[in-house]
Amino acid sequence: MRIFLRIIGIAAILMGLLWVGQGAGLIMWPASSFMLAQKQWMLWGSGLALLGAAAVWRSSRR
Repeated sequence: MRIFLRIIGIAAILMGLLWVGQGAGLIMWPASSFMLAQKQWMLWGSGLALLGAAAVWRSSRR
């Protein structure tokens, strides 16, 4: 269970950072994405990255 939680947490962190980058307009990939330069995706990405960090932290505490 610890390994699974850590993998999910790391994936959530990476996906959240991608969403933040796309929402900020720093990552303009893929070109047809609806999330590009949309500020609300910075908030969603930040939240997802924080949840992922909490999952990684929780997996190391057990």
